[in-house]
Amino acid sequence: MGVYTFVCKSKGGEWTAKQHEGDLEASASSTYDLQRKLVQTALSTDSSGGVTSSFSLVSPTSAVCQVIIGGAVGGGFAAGGGAAAGGGGGAGEAAAATKEEEKKKEESEEEEGDFGFDLFG
Repeated sequence: MGVYTFVCKSKGGEWTAKQHEGDLEASASSTYDLQRKLVQTALSTDSSGGVTSSFSLVSPTSAVCQVIIGGAVGGGFAAGGGAAAGGGGGAGEAAAATKEEEKKKEESEEEEGDFGFDLFG
């Protein structure tokens, strides 16, 4: 797994990026193109698995881009569905009871937040 962090700066309409603690560099006319080039640059040195990238503006003229290659890309997406599937006869009733408890808890939390004034009124 490789993690590549780039410091990006804009000057005169051109975005440039230099790897933090490394020699990789890229430049482009837009942040979108820069991120794509940085992913390709990182892949040229390490192509061991899936790719995740993020681009975060720090100011209008500076940003940080991170490219992660390998590891568990998107692994958390499928994790939520298993708990709802039950095989026994009482599983559906238990799930319904849990949903009712959660709904009551949400309603009580909403009531706690009412301070007697209408923000939009």
